Amino acid sequence: MELMGKERDRLAQRSVRFVGLASTIIALLCLLLGGGVQPTTWVATGPGWLLLALALLAVERSGSIAWPIVGLVGGTLVLVALLLLEPLPLAEGVAVAVAALAGGAMPAFALVLAAGAVRAVLLVSATASSVVLVELLTGGSALLTPYSVAVGLGWLMFAILGYWLRVSLTRITGRIESIGRAYRAERQASEREAQRRQNARLLHDTVLASLTLLAHSGHGVNAEAMRSQAGDDARLLRQLKTGSVPDSAVTVLNPAEPVDETPLGHTLESVKQRFGRMGLQVNWHGSGRLLLPADVLDAFLRAISECLENVRRHAGVPEAHVTISDDEHVVRAMIMDQGVGFDQNLVDEGRLGLKESVVARLREVGGSSRLFSAPGSGTTVVLEVPKP
Repeated sequence: MELMGKERDRLAQRSVRFVGLASTIIALLCLLLGGGVQPTTWVATGPGWLLLALALLAVERSGSIAWPIVGLVGGTLVLVALLLLEPLPLAEGVAVAVAALAGGAMPAFALVLAAGAVRAVLLVSATASSVVLVELLTGGSALLTPYSVAVGLGWLMFAILGYWLRVSLTRITGRIESIGRAYRAERQASEREAQRRQNARLLHDTVLASLTLLAHSGHGVNAEAMRSQAGDDARLLRQLKTGSVPDSAVTVLNPAEPVDETPLGHTLESVKQRFGRMGLQVNWHGSGRLLLPADVLDAFLRAISECLENVRRHAGVPEAHVTISDDEHVVRAMIMDQGVGFDQNLVDEGRLGLKESVVARLREVGGSSRLFSAPGSGTTVVLEVPKP
């Protein structure tokens, strides 16, 4: 908000300098070409012109009200000198110069005077004095000559423009701030939702799987393996309760750097050991290398783990096969079992295992998954994630 206010003031000050100097140059040319101005008048008006030009050049560098005052005093001195030294009413060329000075160069300061009580008083006073002086210089027996009307309109136009500039940019700044607040709120909501989904996946992949195993009396799993798994689950629950980021269950890596080229047996050993303790023999095949950033690798291995968990719970077989391969663009895992299989059309939409822990998890890191299964024919799942 403060930065926008400074930019608004800088725009107004730059406009004062441009319009004021252009009008001053026009006034001087008209005065010079109009003829009939006495040399003493040039000498008398010289200080006024210099003060006006100095103020117009300096107003962009300072937001102080002092420079507009100096400029208005300089312009007024020029008008008073013409009133005292030149025969009235002024010749047409000189009158045009006066109109350019009092209706263009001096009113340019209104762009920075249309704010605050003190500046408003100065604005009204300068307008009134300019109109009166121009009327005395060009009026003769007439009342409100075209020159004085033009000067009044010039002051009015610049005052309105200055006020509009200030109010409009203030409103725009407010709207930008409002949009920024809405964006931050939406981003925070998205982050909370992403964290909630991540926590739900972790609970589904670990704690709920262990609870399901306990509900079946730990069939096929020895007591030591159950205690180890329960300890891991308890640690995960404590981390979720404190709001900290849970440690990866399958890898400990620097998320800012790609994974070094590592043999599969070493990288996937934790997955193999976990399911070995739980009674599922996992056979690894392939010669691919997991050259992936930590977040992609974590999602990839967690998706493999969920597929193996589904084999353990539903396939009715003691072993599964995981084949890893890669090419220039993707790393691929194929998880196969020779179990009972299932009809994909009969899967309940409310089941989150495949939908969240595999499909959605890989999609978030740019990956994809495909599933092939039929009753009595086993199940094959193909997982792919992009290489960096």
